[in-house]
Amino acid sequence: MIGKLTGTLLEKNPPQILIDCHGVGYEVDVPMSTFYNLPAAGEKVSLLTHFVVREDAQILYGFGSAAEREAFRQLIKISGIGPRTALSVLSGLSVADLAQAVSAQEAGRIVKVPGIGRKTAERLLLELKGKLGADMGKPAGAASDAQADIQQALMALGYNDKDAAAALKALPADVGVSEGIKLALKALAR
Repeated sequence: MIGKLTGTLLEKNPPQILIDCHGVGYEVDVPMSTFYNLPAAGEKVSLLTHFVVREDAQILYGFGSAAEREAFRQLIKISGIGPRTALSVLSGLSVADLAQAVSAQEAGRIVKVPGIGRKTAERLLLELKGKLGADMGKPAGAASDAQADIQQALMALGYNDKDAAAALKALPADVGVSEGIKLALKALAR
């Protein structure tokens, strides 16, 4: 129903913010990843939203990017994962990290999120497989394909995904696969 809010940021009290939209103040719950990227109070802000209506409450959740909102929507479809837990997951992991954990089926990364146990993490990985691709949260196109190939090559050489991702961040966006692997290996050797 309410898909986007644009207005003046009045208050910031994690995880909730107050946005004034032409005289109407909306209380919006946001993940910490969005909260840290908000402007100062009194400045203009624009958030994509997801509106949840329950028997006892009507709650508005806000997101800084479409990828975050889509990940939230995929998470709340899972049995046993409510909006608060989904917000906690997105506060503990970026969308790209969550997508990587899902594609690699790494429950250990998800268990680190407060409120997520082993069984919930495994169910989450199973339910999100194929719905939350490793390319979510990354730019589309040939550059992301090359980066994915570089990361797979580094992981095949025995580097963990955290080291491989750190090496990828240091690479130019338009680097080719073979040159990217060489540069990444040099960066990892340091």
